[in-house]
Amino acid sequence: MTKTPVQHGPGVLSFYLNIELSESWVIFKTYAVDDGSSSMSLFTINMRKYREIMEKKALILLFSAFFGFVWKAECQYLKPSFDKYEYMEALKISARSTGDSSYFNTIEKPQNFEMVYQSGVLGLDNQWDLWKHSEKPVAAISIRGTTPNAVSWLENFYAAMVPAKGSLTLADDFEFKYALSENPQAAVHIGWLIGSGFIVRDLLPKIDSAYQQGTKEFLIIGHSQGGGIAYLLTAHLRALQKSGNLPADLKIKTYCSAAPKPGNLYFAYTYEDLAYDGWAYNVVNAKDWVPEVPMSIQTTADFNTINPFLNAEAMIRKEKFPKRLIMKSVYNQLDKPTKKARRNYQKYLGKMTSKSVVKNIPGYVAPPFYDSNHYVRTGDIIVLSPDDAYMEEFPDNPKVLFPHHFHAPYLMLTSQLPE
Repeated sequence: MTKTPVQHGPGVLSFYLNIELSESWVIFKTYAVDDGSSSMSLFTINMRKYREIMEKKALILLFSAFFGFVWKAECQYLKPSFDKYEYMEALKISARSTGDSSYFNTIEKPQNFEMVYQSGVLGLDNQWDLWKHSEKPVAAISIRGTTPNAVSWLENFYAAMVPAKGSLTLADDFEFKYALSENPQAAVHIGWLIGSGFIVRDLLPKIDSAYQQGTKEFLIIGHSQGGGIAYLLTAHLRALQKSGNLPADLKIKTYCSAAPKPGNLYFAYTYEDLAYDGWAYNVVNAKDWVPEVPMSIQTTADFNTINPFLNAEAMIRKEKFPKRLIMKSVYNQLDKPTKKARRNYQKYLGKMTSKSVVKNIPGYVAPPFYDSNHYVRTGDIIVLSPDDAYMEEFPDNPKVLFPHHFHAPYLMLTSQLPE
Protein backbone atom coordinates (compact mmCIF):
# COMPACT_ATOMS: atom_id res chain seq x y z
CA MET A 1 0.00 0.00 0.00
CA THR A 2 1.22 3.53 -0.75
CA LYS A 3 -0.04 6.68 0.88
CA THR A 4 0.77 9.69 -1.31
CA PRO A 5 -0.29 13.29 -0.67
CA VAL A 6 -1.94 14.64 -3.78
CA GLN A 7 -2.77 18.18 -2.73
CA HIS A 8 -2.50 20.21 0.43
CA GLY A 9 -4.73 23.15 1.08
CA PRO A 10 -3.66 26.26 2.99
CA GLY A 11 -3.59 24.62 6.42
CA VAL A 12 -7.21 23.39 6.23
CA LEU A 13 -7.81 20.54 3.79
CA SER A 14 -5.53 17.66 2.76
CA PHE A 15 -6.01 15.01 0.08
CA TYR A 16 -4.30 11.62 -0.04
CA LEU A 17 -4.19 8.93 -2.68
CA ASN A 18 -3.63 5.24 -1.87
CA ILE A 19 -2.79 2.78 -4.65
CA GLU A 20 -3.06 -0.97 -3.91
CA LEU A 21 -1.78 -3.41 -6.52
CA SER A 22 -2.59 -7.10 -6.84
CA GLU A 23 -2.35 -9.64 -9.66
CA SER A 24 -5.93 -8.95 -10.78
CA TRP A 25 -6.87 -5.51 -9.55
CA VAL A 26 -5.68 -1.95 -9.10
CA ILE A 27 -7.47 -0.18 -6.22
CA PHE A 28 -7.42 3.62 -5.93
CA LYS A 29 -8.51 5.07 -2.57
CA THR A 30 -8.76 8.82 -1.99
CA TYR A 31 -8.97 10.38 1.46
CA ALA A 32 -10.03 13.91 2.36
CA VAL A 33 -9.01 15.04 5.86
CA ASP A 34 -10.56 18.18 7.29
CA ASP A 35 -9.80 19.21 10.89
CA GLY A 36 -9.63 15.65 12.18
CA SER A 37 -12.62 14.23 10.24
CA SER A 38 -12.09 12.21 7.08
CA SER A 39 -13.95 10.77 4.09
CA MET A 40 -12.92 8.11 1.59
CA SER A 41 -13.85 7.23 -2.01
CA LEU A 42 -12.98 3.95 -3.69
CA PHE A 43 -12.26 3.14 -7.34
CA THR A 44 -11.15 -0.24 -8.67
CA ILE A 45 -10.03 -1.35 -12.10
CA ASN A 46 -9.09 -4.69 -13.63
CA MET A 47 -5.29 -5.05 -13.89
CA ARG A 48 -5.46 -6.10 -17.58
CA LYS A 49 -7.63 -3.09 -18.38
CA TYR A 50 -5.28 -0.86 -16.43
CA ARG A 51 -2.31 -2.05 -18.48
CA GLU A 52 -4.21 -1.45 -21.72
CA ILE A 53 -5.04 2.08 -20.63
CA MET A 54 -1.44 2.82 -19.68
CA GLU A 55 -0.17 1.45 -23.01
CA LYS A 56 -2.64 3.61 -24.91
CA LYS A 57 -1.66 6.61 -22.82
CA ALA A 58 2.00 6.05 -23.60
CA LEU A 59 1.15 5.72 -27.31
CA ILE A 60 -0.89 8.92 -27.22
CA LEU A 61 1.97 10.76 -25.55
CA LEU A 62 4.41 9.44 -28.14
CA PHE A 63 2.17 10.51 -31.03
CA SER A 64 1.58 13.90 -29.42
CA ALA A 65 5.31 14.47 -29.07
CA PHE A 66 5.97 13.40 -32.66
CA PHE A 67 3.21 15.40 -34.29
CA GLY A 68 3.99 18.36 -32.05
CA PHE A 69 7.55 18.29 -33.41
CA VAL A 70 6.31 17.97 -37.01
CA TRP A 71 3.84 20.82 -36.51
CA LYS A 72 6.59 23.03 -35.13
CA ALA A 73 8.90 22.14 -38.05
CA GLU A 74 6.16 22.78 -40.60
CA CYS A 75 5.53 26.22 -39.08
CA GLN A 76 9.13 27.18 -39.83
CA TYR A 77 9.01 28.46 -43.40
CA LEU A 78 12.69 29.16 -44.10
CA LYS A 79 14.68 25.94 -44.36
CA PRO A 80 18.45 25.41 -43.88
CA SER A 81 19.34 24.55 -47.48
CA PHE A 82 19.89 26.24 -50.82
CA ASP A 83 16.56 26.74 -52.57
CA LYS A 84 16.94 27.98 -56.13
CA TYR A 85 13.37 29.32 -56.29
CA GLU A 86 13.80 31.15 -52.99
CA TYR A 87 17.05 32.67 -54.27
CA MET A 88 15.43 33.68 -57.57
CA GLU A 89 12.61 35.38 -55.67
CA ALA A 90 15.25 37.16 -53.60
CA LEU A 91 17.03 38.29 -56.80
CA LYS A 92 13.77 39.78 -58.11
CA ILE A 93 13.40 41.67 -54.83
CA SER A 94 17.02 42.83 -55.05
CA ALA A 95 16.57 44.12 -58.60
CA ARG A 96 13.82 46.44 -57.39
CA SER A 97 16.01 47.72 -54.59
CA THR A 98 18.07 49.52 -57.24
CA GLY A 99 15.24 52.01 -57.59
CA ASP A 100 15.89 52.17 -61.35
CA SER A 101 12.69 51.22 -63.15
CA SER A 102 14.45 51.13 -66.53
CA TYR A 103 16.61 48.38 -65.02
CA PHE A 104 14.18 46.30 -62.97
CA ASN A 105 11.25 46.48 -65.40
CA THR A 106 13.12 43.96 -67.57
CA ILE A 107 13.00 41.47 -64.68
CA GLU A 108 9.93 39.60 -63.49
CA LYS A 109 8.28 40.92 -60.32
CA PRO A 110 8.56 39.00 -57.06
CA GLN A 111 5.67 36.57 -56.80
CA ASN A 112 5.20 36.45 -53.03
CA PHE A 113 6.72 39.59 -51.51
CA GLU A 114 5.70 43.23 -51.38
CA MET A 115 7.82 46.16 -50.23
CA VAL A 116 6.56 47.69 -46.97
CA TYR A 117 9.46 50.02 -46.19
CA GLN A 118 12.39 51.68 -47.92
CA SER A 119 15.01 53.58 -45.99
CA GLY A 120 16.36 56.94 -46.95
CA VAL A 121 19.90 57.27 -48.26
CA LEU A 122 22.35 56.33 -45.49
CA GLY A 123 26.12 56.56 -45.04
CA LEU A 124 27.93 56.40 -48.36
CA ASP A 125 24.82 56.16 -50.57
CA ASN A 126 23.51 53.00 -48.90
CA GLN A 127 19.88 51.98 -48.79
CA TRP A 128 17.81 48.97 -47.73
CA ASP A 129 14.22 47.74 -48.11
CA LEU A 130 11.88 45.63 -46.00
CA TRP A 131 9.57 43.24 -47.83
CA LYS A 132 6.76 41.10 -46.40
CA HIS A 133 5.52 37.75 -47.68
CA SER A 134 1.88 37.94 -48.78
CA GLU A 135 0.84 34.74 -46.96
CA LYS A 136 3.57 33.71 -44.50
CA PRO A 137 5.13 35.45 -41.47
CA VAL A 138 8.41 35.92 -43.36
CA ALA A 139 10.17 39.19 -44.16
CA ALA A 140 12.97 39.97 -46.62
CA ILE A 141 15.73 42.50 -46.00
CA SER A 142 17.20 43.73 -49.29
CA ILE A 143 20.43 45.73 -49.34
CA ARG A 144 21.09 47.93 -52.36
CA GLY A 145 24.35 47.50 -54.23
CA THR A 146 26.68 50.08 -55.76
CA THR A 147 25.02 53.02 -57.49
CA PRO A 148 26.43 55.23 -60.27
CA ASN A 149 27.20 57.93 -57.67
CA ALA A 150 30.88 58.54 -56.90
CA VAL A 151 30.30 58.31 -53.14
CA SER A 152 28.96 54.77 -53.55
CA TRP A 153 32.18 53.77 -55.34
CA LEU A 154 34.14 55.52 -52.60
CA GLU A 155 32.73 52.94 -50.18
CA ASN A 156 34.11 50.13 -52.36
CA PHE A 157 37.56 51.70 -52.71
CA TYR A 158 37.80 52.32 -48.98
CA ALA A 159 39.28 48.83 -48.77
CA ALA A 160 41.71 48.80 -45.87
CA MET A 161 40.86 46.30 -43.14
CA VAL A 162 39.84 46.90 -39.53
CA PRO A 163 39.44 44.37 -36.70
CA ALA A 164 36.18 42.42 -36.85
CA LYS A 165 35.41 43.46 -33.27
CA GLY A 166 35.43 47.03 -32.05
CA SER A 167 33.59 50.31 -32.55
CA LEU A 168 33.32 53.01 -35.20
CA THR A 169 32.45 56.64 -34.64
CA LEU A 170 30.10 57.27 -37.57
CA ALA A 171 28.69 60.59 -36.37
CA ASP A 172 28.91 62.92 -33.39
CA ASP A 173 25.97 61.09 -31.82
CA PHE A 174 26.51 57.59 -33.23
CA GLU A 175 29.10 55.04 -32.18
CA PHE A 176 28.61 51.69 -33.89
CA LYS A 177 29.73 48.85 -31.64
CA TYR A 178 30.15 45.55 -33.42
CA ALA A 179 31.46 42.03 -32.77
CA LEU A 180 31.52 40.17 -36.09
CA SER A 181 34.07 37.69 -34.73
CA GLU A 182 35.69 36.94 -31.39
CA ASN A 183 38.92 35.95 -33.16
CA PRO A 184 41.46 38.78 -32.68
CA GLN A 185 42.98 37.92 -36.07
CA ALA A 186 39.68 38.45 -37.93
CA ALA A 187 39.39 41.62 -40.00
CA VAL A 188 36.89 43.10 -42.48
CA HIS A 189 36.49 45.74 -45.20
CA ILE A 190 36.15 49.18 -43.59
CA GLY A 191 33.93 50.67 -46.33
CA TRP A 192 31.25 48.00 -46.10
CA LEU A 193 31.46 48.05 -42.30
CA ILE A 194 30.50 51.73 -42.43
CA GLY A 195 27.55 50.86 -44.67
CA SER A 196 26.54 48.07 -42.28
CA GLY A 197 26.63 50.41 -39.29
CA PHE A 198 24.26 52.97 -40.81
CA ILE A 199 21.90 50.25 -42.03
CA VAL A 200 21.85 48.50 -38.64
CA ARG A 201 20.76 51.67 -36.84
CA ASP A 202 17.75 52.01 -39.15
CA LEU A 203 17.07 48.28 -39.41
CA LEU A 204 16.88 47.09 -35.79
CA PRO A 205 13.67 48.98 -34.87
CA LYS A 206 11.99 47.52 -37.97
CA ILE A 207 13.03 43.98 -37.02
CA ASP A 208 11.68 44.53 -33.50
CA SER A 209 8.38 45.86 -34.84
CA ALA A 210 7.99 42.94 -37.27
CA TYR A 211 8.86 40.47 -34.51
CA GLN A 212 6.22 41.96 -32.21
CA GLN A 213 3.68 41.45 -34.99
CA GLY A 214 4.60 37.77 -35.34
CA THR A 215 7.27 37.79 -38.04
CA LYS A 216 10.25 35.79 -36.76
CA GLU A 217 11.90 34.70 -40.02
CA PHE A 218 14.03 37.05 -42.11
CA LEU A 219 15.60 36.49 -45.51
CA ILE A 220 18.61 38.74 -46.20
CA ILE A 221 19.55 39.41 -49.82
CA GLY A 222 22.36 41.62 -51.08
CA HIS A 223 23.70 41.75 -54.64
CA SER A 224 27.14 43.16 -55.53
CA GLN A 225 28.14 45.72 -52.88
CA GLY A 226 24.90 44.77 -51.12
CA GLY A 227 26.25 41.23 -50.86
CA GLY A 228 29.46 42.47 -49.23
CA ILE A 229 27.37 44.34 -46.65
CA ALA A 230 25.06 41.33 -46.21
CA TYR A 231 27.99 39.28 -44.89
CA LEU A 232 28.76 41.83 -42.18
CA LEU A 233 25.11 42.49 -41.38
CA THR A 234 24.45 38.76 -40.93
CA ALA A 235 27.45 38.36 -38.64
CA HIS A 236 26.33 41.37 -36.60
CA LEU A 237 22.75 40.13 -36.19
CA ARG A 238 23.99 36.67 -35.15
CA ALA A 239 26.26 38.32 -32.59
CA LEU A 240 23.31 40.30 -31.21
CA GLN A 241 21.39 37.05 -30.84
CA LYS A 242 24.30 35.43 -29.04
CA SER A 243 24.54 38.35 -26.60
CA GLY A 244 20.80 38.30 -25.93
CA ASN A 245 20.11 41.60 -27.72
CA LEU A 246 17.97 39.92 -30.39
CA PRO A 247 15.49 37.09 -29.75
CA ALA A 248 17.05 33.63 -29.92
CA ASP A 249 14.11 32.27 -31.95
CA LEU A 250 14.68 34.76 -34.76
CA LYS A 251 15.55 32.85 -37.95
CA ILE A 252 17.97 34.53 -40.36
CA LYS A 253 18.83 33.15 -43.79
CA THR A 254 21.23 35.00 -46.09
CA TYR A 255 21.96 35.03 -49.81
CA CYS A 256 25.09 37.05 -50.67
CA SER A 257 24.75 37.35 -54.44
CA ALA A 258 27.62 38.35 -56.76
CA ALA A 259 29.32 39.52 -53.58
CA PRO A 260 32.91 40.75 -53.27
CA LYS A 261 35.22 39.33 -50.60
CA PRO A 262 34.26 40.82 -47.19
CA GLY A 263 37.31 40.12 -45.03
CA ASN A 264 40.27 37.92 -44.25
CA LEU A 265 40.54 34.19 -43.65
CA TYR A 266 39.83 34.41 -39.93
CA PHE A 267 36.60 36.32 -40.50
CA ALA A 268 35.68 33.69 -43.10
CA TYR A 269 36.27 30.95 -40.52
CA THR A 270 33.90 32.66 -38.07
CA TYR A 271 31.22 33.37 -40.68
CA GLU A 272 31.31 29.85 -42.08
CA ASP A 273 31.09 28.40 -38.57
CA LEU A 274 28.05 30.44 -37.56
CA ALA A 275 26.29 29.66 -40.85
CA TYR A 276 27.62 26.14 -41.43
CA ASP A 277 24.24 24.43 -41.19
CA GLY A 278 22.73 25.82 -44.40
CA TRP A 279 21.60 29.28 -43.33
CA ALA A 280 23.93 31.43 -45.47
CA TYR A 281 25.07 31.19 -49.09
CA ASN A 282 27.36 33.05 -51.46
CA VAL A 283 26.14 32.70 -55.05
CA VAL A 284 28.76 33.34 -57.74
CA ASN A 285 28.67 33.47 -61.53
CA ALA A 286 31.98 31.90 -62.62
CA LYS A 287 32.34 34.58 -65.33
CA ASP A 288 31.79 37.51 -62.95
CA TRP A 289 34.88 39.44 -61.85
CA VAL A 290 33.27 41.23 -58.87
CA PRO A 291 33.56 38.21 -56.50
CA GLU A 292 37.31 38.28 -57.23
CA VAL A 293 37.79 41.68 -55.55
CA PRO A 294 39.13 43.33 -53.43
CA MET A 295 42.62 42.38 -54.51
CA SER A 296 44.28 40.17 -51.94
CA ILE A 297 47.80 40.49 -50.55
CA GLN A 298 49.06 37.68 -48.36
CA THR A 299 52.17 38.18 -46.26
CA THR A 300 53.98 35.97 -43.78
CA ALA A 301 52.05 37.84 -41.04
CA ASP A 302 48.74 36.43 -42.29
CA PHE A 303 49.42 32.87 -41.18
CA ASN A 304 48.40 31.21 -37.94
CA THR A 305 50.69 31.63 -34.93
CA ILE A 306 52.47 28.36 -35.66
CA ASN A 307 53.69 28.41 -39.27
CA PRO A 308 56.81 27.59 -41.35
CA PHE A 309 57.91 31.26 -41.40
CA LEU A 310 57.86 31.77 -37.65
CA ASN A 311 61.57 31.09 -37.14
CA ALA A 312 62.72 31.43 -40.75
CA GLU A 313 65.12 34.33 -40.13
CA ALA A 314 66.61 32.69 -37.03
CA MET A 315 67.17 29.47 -38.97
CA ILE A 316 68.84 31.38 -41.82
CA ARG A 317 71.25 33.08 -39.38
CA LYS A 318 72.45 29.65 -38.26
CA GLU A 319 73.65 28.79 -41.76
CA LYS A 320 77.28 29.28 -42.75
CA PHE A 321 78.55 32.00 -45.04
CA PRO A 322 77.94 32.38 -48.03
CA LYS A 323 74.86 30.10 -47.85
CA ARG A 324 73.41 32.36 -45.15
CA LEU A 325 73.79 35.44 -47.38
CA ILE A 326 72.11 33.77 -50.36
CA MET A 327 69.19 32.40 -48.32
CA LYS A 328 68.60 35.77 -46.63
CA SER A 329 68.58 37.54 -49.99
CA VAL A 330 66.07 35.10 -51.46
CA TYR A 331 63.83 35.24 -48.37
CA ASN A 332 63.81 39.06 -48.37
CA GLN A 333 62.95 39.19 -52.05
CA LEU A 334 59.93 36.98 -51.37
CA ASP A 335 58.84 38.59 -48.09
CA LYS A 336 59.45 42.32 -48.46
CA PRO A 337 57.50 43.01 -51.71
CA THR A 338 54.23 41.68 -50.24
CA LYS A 339 54.67 43.74 -47.07
CA LYS A 340 55.44 46.83 -49.13
CA ALA A 341 52.32 46.19 -51.22
CA ARG A 342 50.30 45.92 -48.00
CA ARG A 343 51.65 49.27 -46.79
CA ASN A 344 50.75 50.89 -50.11
CA TYR A 345 47.29 49.31 -49.93
CA GLN A 346 46.71 50.90 -46.52
CA LYS A 347 48.23 54.20 -47.64
CA TYR A 348 46.07 54.69 -50.74
CA LEU A 349 42.91 52.65 -49.96
CA GLY A 350 43.00 53.42 -46.26
CA LYS A 351 44.56 56.63 -44.97
CA MET A 352 44.23 58.75 -48.12
CA THR A 353 40.70 57.51 -48.86
CA SER A 354 39.71 58.29 -45.25
CA LYS A 355 40.02 61.99 -46.07
CA SER A 356 37.31 61.72 -48.73
CA VAL A 357 35.09 59.64 -46.43
CA VAL A 358 35.32 62.27 -43.67
CA LYS A 359 34.16 64.93 -46.15
CA ASN A 360 31.07 62.85 -46.97
CA ILE A 361 30.21 61.69 -43.43
CA PRO A 362 30.36 64.58 -40.95
CA GLY A 363 31.55 63.35 -37.56
CA TYR A 364 33.19 60.20 -38.90
CA VAL A 365 36.48 59.30 -37.22
CA ALA A 366 38.84 57.06 -39.19
CA PRO A 367 39.94 54.07 -37.07
CA PRO A 368 43.37 52.40 -36.91
CA PHE A 369 43.71 49.81 -39.66
CA TYR A 370 44.52 46.14 -39.26
CA ASP A 371 47.82 45.00 -40.80
CA SER A 372 46.32 42.67 -43.38
CA ASN A 373 44.78 42.79 -46.82
CA HIS A 374 44.40 39.06 -47.26
CA TYR A 375 40.86 39.02 -48.65
CA VAL A 376 39.31 35.57 -49.24
CA ARG A 377 36.10 34.09 -50.58
CA THR A 378 33.65 33.49 -47.76
CA GLY A 379 30.64 31.33 -47.05
CA ASP A 380 28.95 28.26 -48.50
CA ILE A 381 29.50 28.92 -52.21
CA ILE A 382 27.01 28.09 -54.95
CA VAL A 383 28.83 28.32 -58.29
CA LEU A 384 26.79 29.16 -61.39
CA SER A 385 28.65 27.72 -64.38
CA PRO A 386 27.95 29.36 -67.77
CA ASP A 387 27.22 27.12 -70.76
CA ASP A 388 27.05 27.83 -74.50
CA ALA A 389 23.46 29.08 -74.30
CA TYR A 390 24.45 31.54 -71.60
CA MET A 391 27.49 32.78 -73.53
CA GLU A 392 25.31 33.38 -76.56
CA GLU A 393 22.93 35.47 -74.43
CA PHE A 394 25.69 37.24 -72.45
CA PRO A 395 28.89 37.19 -74.55
CA ASP A 396 32.23 38.52 -73.31
CA ASN A 397 32.64 42.11 -74.42
CA PRO A 398 35.79 44.08 -73.48
CA LYS A 399 33.85 47.32 -73.92
CA VAL A 400 31.25 46.32 -71.28
CA LEU A 401 32.43 46.39 -67.67
CA PHE A 402 29.71 44.18 -66.15
CA PRO A 403 28.49 41.68 -68.77
CA HIS A 404 28.13 38.88 -66.21
CA HIS A 405 27.38 40.74 -62.99
CA PHE A 406 23.84 42.03 -63.04
CA HIS A 407 20.65 40.28 -61.96
CA ALA A 408 19.61 38.92 -65.38
CA PRO A 409 22.71 36.70 -65.89
CA TYR A 410 22.36 35.35 -62.36
CA LEU A 411 18.66 34.62 -62.88
CA MET A 412 19.31 32.75 -66.11
CA LEU A 413 22.04 30.55 -64.64
CA THR A 414 20.07 29.87 -61.47
CA SER A 415 17.04 28.76 -63.46
CA GLN A 416 19.26 26.11 -65.10
CA LEU A 417 20.28 24.54 -61.80
CA PRO A 418 18.85 21.07 -61.13
CA GLU A 419 15.76 20.79 -58.94
